[in-house]
Amino acid sequence: MKFNLQHTDPKSNARAGELHTAHGTIQTPIFMPVGTVGSVKTVHQQELKDRVKAQIILGNTYHLFLRPGTEILQEAGGLHRFMNWDRPILTDSGGYQIFSLSGRRKITEEGAKFQNHINGSYHLFTAENVMDIQRQIGADIIMAFDECPPYPSDIKYATKSMHLTHRWLQRCVSHHSKFEGLYGYEQALFPIVQGSTYPELRKQSAEFIAAQNCDGNAIGGLSVGEPAELMYEMSAMVCDILPKEKPRYLMGVGTPVNILENISLGIDMFDCVMPTRNARNGMLFTQNGIINIRNKKWERDFSAIDADLMPEYSKAYLRHLFIAEEMLAKQIASIHNLSFYLWLVTEARKEIIAGTFSEWKNKMIPRLGARL
Repeated sequence: MKFNLQHTDPKSNARAGELHTAHGTIQTPIFMPVGTVGSVKTVHQQELKDRVKAQIILGNTYHLFLRPGTEILQEAGGLHRFMNWDRPILTDSGGYQIFSLSGRRKITEEGAKFQNHINGSYHLFTAENVMDIQRQIGADIIMAFDECPPYPSDIKYATKSMHLTHRWLQRCVSHHSKFEGLYGYEQALFPIVQGSTYPELRKQSAEFIAAQNCDGNAIGGLSVGEPAELMYEMSAMVCDILPKEKPRYLMGVGTPVNILENISLGIDMFDCVMPTRNARNGMLFTQNGIINIRNKKWERDFSAIDADLMPEYSKAYLRHLFIAEEMLAKQIASIHNLSFYLWLVTEARKEIIAGTFSEWKNKMIPRLGARL
């Protein structure tokens, strides 16, 4: 993997770059649709390419380990071939999913023992076998195993958790270095900065992660319930420490406003289930604000959902599909929201290159959060 930093906005820390992988080049800043089990919910792979313009998607180690299982994925030749996706894939480590199991997992120095949410069976994730699982999945970018502390966490717990994540990271790096990729290409390893919302811990973690000299770096443990301003404070601090010549990935973030604010702080990569999850409930993100398409006000609005991104369907028609509980409603809404997110980061990139990002962002922020 190779990252080329091309432009920096003169009035902020926003960056435009190119990330080269075995399955293609990614132009940053970038948003990655979440394809948890080898599928972006309700969206066909061809639509991801042709309509959404997705350059990279995300798979989930925890869920793919449980179904279909790594044995099947390896027999298929990896996740790319299994799901017929020839562009880059990133897999997260499963740490966040294990964190979300709360009452059904136990974390020790060895790793995390958890109960399968599907059939109740027990499994153990360690730093080493999470590297093996992601190797079998075959993603272009893989994540180190980490513990994601809840918000709020007291400083004692957050400190203990951060140091555990650092020790697991050293084991991940050591194990990953022993093996080549299974499918004829290298896999880039990203460690994850933790530390909850404590500045001193975030600084310590960012310095430790930067010292590992991995291919890129991620920031975890945010967008878990903390106020947006705290998220921005932590992102800014970490971006000041992480090396400028390597890509920075903010995990699980977020709203269009969150994305633009974090781009301005120096983040290059984002993922979030929000555009598809909210779409399935009838919430549309647009450049003029947020639409709840189920509202009666759209019943006779025959204007396009979006003149540029979704010109062929009207708001009235999409509302009708939701009220009638047609499956097509979720598909159209999901394609629209993902297309909008990819449009947003593409426009941000253009503005960074033009040197006008800050002015454009300040104009867009009030519009993006408005309720229409």
